[in-house]
Amino acid sequence: MSKRKFNPIDKDKIAENPGLLPYAHSVGGAIIKPIDKGKIKGVAMSSMYQQTEKQLIDIKEQVEYLLQKAQNVHDKIHISEKIYEADCGFKPLPGQIYFLYQKKEKEEYVLSMIGKNEWNNRCPYEYMAEVQLLADHTWDVLDADKDADLEI
Repeated sequence: MSKRKFNPIDKDKIAENPGLLPYAHSVGGAIIKPIDKGKIKGVAMSSMYQQTEKQLIDIKEQVEYLLQKAQNVHDKIHISEKIYEADCGFKPLPGQIYFLYQKKEKEEYVLSMIGKNEWNNRCPYEYMAEVQLLADHTWDVLDADKDADLEI
């Protein structure tokens, strides 16, 4: 008669391949939790939306900046046209400061080297702006009358 060893552990409580189990097979084993795929995807999508929203905000700010730059160029064209259409008895030089006046009761402009405070209260024109001719032959408005139709 062969003597068989008695195994005190119930066969229903023993795994044949414990390494393939989706959970720890012994008391001292590592805790293995099933992955919540929906939660992982939700966190990833939330991060993606946050990052792309930041990128869209950056692009919007860049577009607004470019629109402002385009408006500034448009304003510079408008001002330069008014100044070049003004009466002028001299050749303006780049870097120099001049004064733009409007003839009283007329839509005509005059470009002068005489400042608004140099007329001794006898200025025959309405002061519009103090301007400077730039090297690219556009004009920069340094100071403008608040009622003048010139944007700074």
